[in-house]
Amino acid sequence: MNIQIRKATKADAESIALLAVQMWTSHTTEELADGFSSVIENENSIVYLLTIDEVIVGFAQCGLRHDYVEGTSSSPVGYLEGIFVKKEYRKQGYAKQLLNYCEQWAKEKSCNEFASDCELSNEISRQFHMNLGFKEANRIICFTKKI
Repeated sequence: MNIQIRKATKADAESIALLAVQMWTSHTTEELADGFSSVIENENSIVYLLTIDEVIVGFAQCGLRHDYVEGTSSSPVGYLEGIFVKKEYRKQGYAKQLLNYCEQWAKEKSCNEFASDCELSNEISRQFHMNLGFKEANRIICFTKKI
């Protein structure tokens, strides 16, 4: 089995989107592919891919946030925007490896803090973050209304 983590290229955008739509179900594959194409070309963000036998089975997207990030005191902050590993490859340390690549990239971009978020109802994501050394900074509920 050939396992690799590599930086994504624009040619990978659709393959990443096919994974990401399983996590971000309110988006279409096309929307996500367009978004990943932009992210990949942006020097303030990066996407790492987990490939097994040259098939993409996971990804992590991170970027730099210069605005205030809850619980941090510096700028920029490395920010995990999304991480996904196909179900059959979970609980094998692959997500941790992807996160390590993102954290190293953020350090190279002069960050000394790294952050992330998840939905209040996403217990799997919350536990993942806690298991990998994140500390909960705050809980919020966002409101909207039509006017």
